[in-house]
Amino acid sequence: MLKVKNSINYEIWKYFLLFSVLILSFLWLFQVLFLGNYYKSVKTNDIKTVANKVKRNYNKINFEENINNLALDKEVCIEIIDKNLFSLYTSSFFGKGCLNNSNQTGNYKQDFINDNVSEKTYNLINNRFNNEILIYAVKLNNNEYAFINTSLTPIDQTTKIIRKQLILVTFVVLVLSFILAYFISKHISKPIIKMNKTAKSLAKKDFTVSFDNGKIKELNELSSTLNYAKDELSKTDELRRDLMANVSHDLKTPLTMIKAYAEMSIDLHKGKIKKQKEDMNTIIAEVDRLTVLVNDILVLSSMQSNIEELTLEEFDLVSLIKEVLKKYKVFQELENYKFNFLYNEDKMLINADKRKLEQVIYNLINNAINYTGEDLTVTIKATKDKESILVEIIDTGQGIKEEDIPYIWDKYYKKEKKHKRNIYGTGLGLSIVKSVLELHKYEYGVKSEENKGSNFYFKIK
Repeated sequence: MLKVKNSINYEIWKYFLLFSVLILSFLWLFQVLFLGNYYKSVKTNDIKTVANKVKRNYNKINFEENINNLALDKEVCIEIIDKNLFSLYTSSFFGKGCLNNSNQTGNYKQDFINDNVSEKTYNLINNRFNNEILIYAVKLNNNEYAFINTSLTPIDQTTKIIRKQLILVTFVVLVLSFILAYFISKHISKPIIKMNKTAKSLAKKDFTVSFDNGKIKELNELSSTLNYAKDELSKTDELRRDLMANVSHDLKTPLTMIKAYAEMSIDLHKGKIKKQKEDMNTIIAEVDRLTVLVNDILVLSSMQSNIEELTLEEFDLVSLIKEVLKKYKVFQELENYKFNFLYNEDKMLINADKRKLEQVIYNLINNAINYTGEDLTVTIKATKDKESILVEIIDTGQGIKEEDIPYIWDKYYKKEKKHKRNIYGTGLGLSIVKSVLELHKYEYGVKSEENKGSNFYFKIK
């Protein structure tokens, strides 16, 4: 699996190895190259600490015993002299850091006394052992001085030992990192690879798949999101099929009627002008119905593709609603429908796209006609206040279930229950309403209770 370059397995494995190499590089850098400087820094702090203790405890009881113990503990040599270079005290520890008169390099003691400073550091070579030593000189009083010596030579040998150990450690760590990185990358990438395969199945419209959770929080969140997307896609696909079936049915019905009446007009009503006229009127009505359906589909497609833009103009909303209601006189005369238009001002000027807003009102009234109750009553209200105009289209039908309300604006949605009639409209009306109102940035919605009708509204600021 690691053979595929740029795969998640390969990338995780590569970065894990890189991390291991960086850690080893830092170990080499600080443990070998900088170890000498670090060792000197530690030793300098040690002898300064010893010098401070010597200065604090000088001439106190058990001074020699305490200083000897300190010298042994810190592996240093301590010597106290007077200004005439006479040795007053020397610690019992004798190592490579200690100097005697026969192997001193340069008169550092006289130099320190002559400088008349409180403290000073010297780096010298011990001729006896041919090693570097560090000396810290401190002034105890006007007549006495302390010198604390320590060897720096062991650092070279220590560095060699550490270098040999690091070579072995580097080899072992790289091998372990190589193996461990492989298993870690495989463990982390396994759920992602599985999720990718499941997503490919989903892309092929297999909505039975499921994205499983694992041990990684972020992947669990991604699985939940993909499962939610799968459920929504499944609903959309089902609703799309319903739409195609409904549109096919709506197209087929008027076509069948047109064909039937045309054949009847030719075969049965030949020479009967009155009957042929009725047939032609039926054919025209069905053609109009087809035209409405096709127009609705085209309008919805163009709006949802962001092709259409608003053409704003000032007009009277009350007059517009009255003009729309004139188209429904036939329903009043033939079907006994009642249309109540209630408004609190005779004129309500607004600035909007008149043609599109007319389509909104038209579609909402069609929807109310199709779903209103036995009283066949549709109420239209326009209420103006200081801030806005509220337009409401109210029917007295069976209402909408609360869980169905979020989906009624979807172009693919169709309620399971059949409404009482489908006198006019295509079933795409509410999707068009939604698109137009959102294009205008108007607030809209529906208030509905089962068996109490529905109130579709929108608010013009």
